[in-house]
Amino acid sequence: MNERLIQQAQKGDDAAYIALFQQYEQELYAMAFIYAKNQDDALDIVQECAYRSYKAIQQLREVGYFKTWLVRILINCAHDLLKNRPHYEELDDTYLVEEPMELDMHFTMQSIMENLSIEEKHVVLLKYYEDFTFEQIADILQLKLGTTKTILYRALKKLRAKLEEEDIADEIFKG
Repeated sequence: MNERLIQQAQKGDDAAYIALFQQYEQELYAMAFIYAKNQDDALDIVQECAYRSYKAIQQLREVGYFKTWLVRILINCAHDLLKNRPHYEELDDTYLVEEPMELDMHFTMQSIMENLSIEEKHVVLLKYYEDFTFEQIADILQLKLGTTKTILYRALKKLRAKLEEEDIADEIFKG
């Protein structure tokens, strides 16, 4: 089904492209929200991803990698938006319903993630938030498989060390 939609979209069928993009829109939004940390920017990222992917659909060579291709575009859009963004954090409505402990943990994890390089953040988010395989992550980020694994393990080591420093490692890694 997707192969047919992709072929139609590549021939200029707008409805086929919209149907195709909508299959992944919620996942893309969730990922964009992780990067942007607020609804407005996340929506802007998804909209820019839709625009860029629509304009470049003819460049997609392997239809089986459509989702991977979209995620790569989304990451580029997120990176472009965030590098031009003033450094401030906006508290969105979803935090208002959380318990104080959950809220503290959210902000602690968010601040700890800030200790990672952009490449490490990409790998951690793709692996644990999007559940991509190492092979898929390597393809999305255009890295070698071994490099991808090394980046993840280095990031996890940094995260664990920072959590131990914050004295909350046992709470996160219990079990």
